Amino acid sequence: MNRSWAEIDVDNLRHNIHVLRGLLPGNCVLMPAVKANAYGHGAVEISRELNGCGIRAFCVAAAGEGVVLRKNGIKGEILVLGYTHPNDFYMLDKYRLTQTVVDYNHAIALNNYGKKMMVHVAIDTGMRRLGERSENIGKIADIFHCKNLIINGIYTHCSVMDSRNPSDIDFTNIQVEKFYDVLGGLKSRGFRLPKMHIQSSYGVFNYPHLSCDYARVGIALFGMLSTHKDTKSYNTGLRPVLSVKTRISAIKIVSSGESVGYGLAFTAERDMKIAVLAIGYADGIPRSISCGVGYVLINGQKAPVVGRVCMDQMMVDITGNGSAKQGDIAVMIGESDGAVITACELAEQTGTISNEILSRLGERLERRMVYAGRQPYYHTVAQF
Repeated sequence: MNRSWAEIDVDNLRHNIHVLRGLLPGNCVLMPAVKANAYGHGAVEISRELNGCGIRAFCVAAAGEGVVLRKNGIKGEILVLGYTHPNDFYMLDKYRLTQTVVDYNHAIALNNYGKKMMVHVAIDTGMRRLGERSENIGKIADIFHCKNLIINGIYTHCSVMDSRNPSDIDFTNIQVEKFYDVLGGLKSRGFRLPKMHIQSSYGVFNYPHLSCDYARVGIALFGMLSTHKDTKSYNTGLRPVLSVKTRISAIKIVSSGESVGYGLAFTAERDMKIAVLAIGYADGIPRSISCGVGYVLINGQKAPVVGRVCMDQMMVDITGNGSAKQGDIAVMIGESDGAVITACELAEQTGTISNEILSRLGERLERRMVYAGRQPYYHTVAQF
């Protein structure tokens, strides 16, 4: 395919791994979050490269995501962070997946499956999402008594680890303290403590002193943080991994007074030249960048969006770009002749975060692995 694609810069990925490893305490290793198709980067492709860099622990959101990784030869522990229904417990067993125990009742259901199940126990210390509440030390201890559960890990998720506000730091410290109280309670009851993890991407930067066994890095692995402001202010040295590119399908001359696209949402106030691009919201491009909110880069120049983004196409203004022609590349995310637009900047245009922009990138965008000095290529991926 040569319509629209995402390029994955493997050298930048390896650089980011090196940077993040350098921030971790000596006993802590990376457990990358490759959920949501590795934040749109291609879960199988990214995980293969991570395996090649010696990473042997991953986390995903759902059992089906883990199955796809196993079918494509990914080695190591794969932790399912979300709830798995008993009807799907067979997948955990068949594909050697580690399941999160989301609460006491889930532990009982997993135990009653009748086979040995590898699990990590989630502790709710204030997020009020998944996990048995930290106050329920008796129930947590009962989970550890379940004879069919092989408990390889225990973890919590912090609500505001991304914030440097004093009140949020206080809340995070309370969450961490509650988690360690649970560990102390288990130890006092004679249980051997499994591997533990607390930090996500922001936790690695804001709380590097936490001595854990794993760090669940997500967005940082891909070269940025959630916002443009954070990515700049943290000065992490990370490098963006992904670029999104498409091609000019056609060039149109639009006369003053003519409308462009659905809903007559744009009417030209002057004669102009527009380019039709072979990408749209079905590829993950936010419809909210319509009508001049966003832009793309063509030959290093900004081309504002004209009219509404369509499912498979969009239009941009190239009136001042005399060199643009049919078949040329337009950059949605990435670099074009020295000009750059990042996923964080695209997120800022649409009032969201880079995590959402990246994770919504469509499956029909071919993922091309790019190595320095080598031609891009794409992996064959076995689907679930």
